Amino acid sequence: MYPTGGSFRGSRGTCIEQMLKKNSPPTSGPTRSPSNMNVGFDQQVKSTFKPGHDGRPKVSPKILIERYKNGETNAISLLHQLAQTLQFHLEMKETVAPANTTGLYFAFCAVINGVQYKTGIGVTKKEARLNAAELAFQDLLPTLESLKSALPEASSLDVPAPLPVKEEPAISDIHARRAMLERKAFVNLQIPHAVRDQLTKLMNSHPEFSGCAGTTAAFILQTSNEYEVVALGTGNFNTKESISSNGRIVHDSHAVVTARRSLMRFLYRHLLMFFSKNASLTEKSIFQQSSSSSFLSLKSGVTLHLYVNQLPKGAAQIPSKLRLNPLSMSAWQVNNEISLHLSVEGKVFSVFSSLLDHSNSKVVSMSTTDKITQWQVLGYQGALLSHFIEPIYVHSILIGDSDCSEIRGMEMSVSQRVEGITSNLPMFYCMMRPHISLVPSVASSRAGGNQLTYGINWSEGDSSLEVVDGLEGKTIEDSPFKSGSALASRLCKAAMMHRFRLVAKEAQRTDLLATSTYREAKMMAKPYQEAKNVLRAYLLQKGFGSWQDKVLHWEGKPFFQQEEISGRIGLIEGHPSTMTGWRMRGKEKQRNTTDYERDRK
Repeated sequence: MYPTGGSFRGSRGTCIEQMLKKNSPPTSGPTRSPSNMNVGFDQQVKSTFKPGHDGRPKVSPKILIERYKNGETNAISLLHQLAQTLQFHLEMKETVAPANTTGLYFAFCAVINGVQYKTGIGVTKKEARLNAAELAFQDLLPTLESLKSALPEASSLDVPAPLPVKEEPAISDIHARRAMLERKAFVNLQIPHAVRDQLTKLMNSHPEFSGCAGTTAAFILQTSNEYEVVALGTGNFNTKESISSNGRIVHDSHAVVTARRSLMRFLYRHLLMFFSKNASLTEKSIFQQSSSSSFLSLKSGVTLHLYVNQLPKGAAQIPSKLRLNPLSMSAWQVNNEISLHLSVEGKVFSVFSSLLDHSNSKVVSMSTTDKITQWQVLGYQGALLSHFIEPIYVHSILIGDSDCSEIRGMEMSVSQRVEGITSNLPMFYCMMRPHISLVPSVASSRAGGNQLTYGINWSEGDSSLEVVDGLEGKTIEDSPFKSGSALASRLCKAAMMHRFRLVAKEAQRTDLLATSTYREAKMMAKPYQEAKNVLRAYLLQKGFGSWQDKVLHWEGKPFFQQEEISGRIGLIEGHPSTMTGWRMRGKEKQRNTTDYERDRK
């Protein structure tokens, strides 16, 4: 359970032998090599505890070990007491979690006379120290056990009280592990429960679209022990439209992408609340001024989780037999499953695949798995929101796919492909390794026949859900929410751009308001662009292929055209004047209507 690291066993064995040897009186005779270090080792220990010897310790290692086995002391106390008895230098050093660790953990290792032992992890520093001490002791135990006959009995020594240590009494390693598993199990049940409740409410209001629920993805905000769904999406297709767009077409309607764009709407909404100069709205916002930068950050204690009802398309679905070595022949022989993947009208191809149709008439986007990989490095906020907030990462990804039996492909794709990239990234950016788990499904994965290409979107504060035809990239005529006759989705780029300019105005960011194109506004987020370039170069260097970008002519059009578009598609839905307030304390929710927007016009 606890990943290993540090030196090899041989150096540790030599280390403990040298500790005991150091306590021995000088001896004459030929010098021993490491290979025969154990020859005469019992003699060394016996001389260490020789009756009447001035250097004789006051407590026997054997007694200390017995106390530990009887549960009278913990591993940290034991190591400190052994250090006093055997006169070695002990340090409990904080380090980084091993590479194959998922989730957020503290990490410590024991360093004995300069030799680093296995790394222990835990959800608290106390737990991590305890686990590290336990692992170090387990490494030392075989050597100590082999010397049992050399260690004196308890009756032969005047045994003082155990050496007091700074550490507080800790629960056993078994109890610590059980507590950690129980916490994870609680989260893994609470999140699907919250998603199911929200999905049920939406489907009960609009049962005619229940066939869309099978692909559900949702973002859940956690505060203390409460979990609230703040963004939800379904869908499984890319648009069949040409890449030449006016900013009102949604090109990628896969569930996670839809949920993430709904999350962005939620974030824009709370930025408007923060910058409103209305103390009540500002207090309800999830944002606070960061103590380490000029940007905003999530309030303390707020974390984000992602639930997916189906295993994302792309490299996450790799065969379990594949090893993470994209430059090896074995990886090429399984069709480069771990490489970057492209999505075309709902079908997925490796970037190296000869089957991919490179026709310019079709929209090509990166697979959902690759986008999650990117977001775990760049953040889920995107380039435009990066002008205002620090990167926002998902702490756990929960997979409710009943047909999925393992998460190895997801872990390899999302975390291991970008392992080691953090040191190359600009400030505030990192590779956030999510905790990935299998959890109960919230809906059947079977889609209704006539709704196969449909996808729904919703975010906290919306009055109703919106239904988009993934192949068309537009809202359907029967959608509960429609922006107007043009049927442009509230998730389209024109809509996002309008929200961006609203926030820039409220934040008094004249530099952002002065930009003339969508692309210019994105490129002005220089740290974000730098991080994106580093990520794509890193993936290419590691042999996973080139990231494919959609180049849209609309991105270079002036803002006045975008504002003309956005004025027609109902972008003000969900503004602080019409949204449901989101309070930081428990279930204190109530609808808040103000004259905020009218006053600002």
